[in-house]
Amino acid sequence: MHDLSTLLPMLALLLVIGGFAGIIAGLLGVGGGIVLVPAFFYMFSHLGYGSDQLMQVCLATSLATIVVTSARSVMSHHKRGAVDWSVLRGWWPFIAAGAVLGMLTAAQLRSVTLQIIFGVLALIAGLYMAFGRSHWRLGSEMPRGARRAGIGGAVGFFSVLMGIGGGSFGVPVMTLYNMTIHRAVATAAGFGLIIALPSVIGFLFLRIDAPPPYTVGAVNLPAFGIIIAMTLLTAPLGVRLAHWMDPAPLKRAFAIFITLVALNMLRKVAGF
Repeated sequence: MHDLSTLLPMLALLLVIGGFAGIIAGLLGVGGGIVLVPAFFYMFSHLGYGSDQLMQVCLATSLATIVVTSARSVMSHHKRGAVDWSVLRGWWPFIAAGAVLGMLTAAQLRSVTLQIIFGVLALIAGLYMAFGRSHWRLGSEMPRGARRAGIGGAVGFFSVLMGIGGGSFGVPVMTLYNMTIHRAVATAAGFGLIIALPSVIGFLFLRIDAPPPYTVGAVNLPAFGIIIAMTLLTAPLGVRLAHWMDPAPLKRAFAIFITLVALNMLRKVAGF
């Protein structure tokens, strides 16, 4: 059994992390994974859980929360008629296959390697969020055939290696292929469920040496439960804030924040 001196600080930090992630998700429409993974990593490291498999726990726990939040989000968007189900039907096999491959790859990598991957991909995402333009296009319609298979597989694969849902990669892909931003955000919620569900099932069977308290496979149950509860409480607050604040400068500030988080993770890997 774990004593209260271990559990109470973890629970307190999780309440703060979940509250922040929920507000950011509601305010900017950004998935929580890109916040949760580094937050989990720094929290567990601070509490003394710094094994070579710590990043697997962070990725798996983040993805477990995405199963719930994405399912809730896609149904909410569906009620508004915003989800492009034809895209989901055509893309899901490739995204799911990429997600499973990403889980199998992540299971074999050391935590430090996954830190590097997260840092590099988060840096790219932050720069795109800061400097990307809404008029950029790669095509007039969503790709099919081999291009769809390749892009869909890559979205699933790299999302699992970062522990994120469909938004960070799916939304840019769909808008670059001429889908409106609102429809892309709604459809990307479905991407998140397709990515998270098969990968979490795999992570539940992964053996972790010296995991944080109450971890099943690679999924930490206290983190999963508290993050879900806090996100449900604070995301509506973020939505309300978005209606009376200009989100554009906030989005740029968040892009800077994500870039700094990515650079800090890479700095720690380099030993500076």
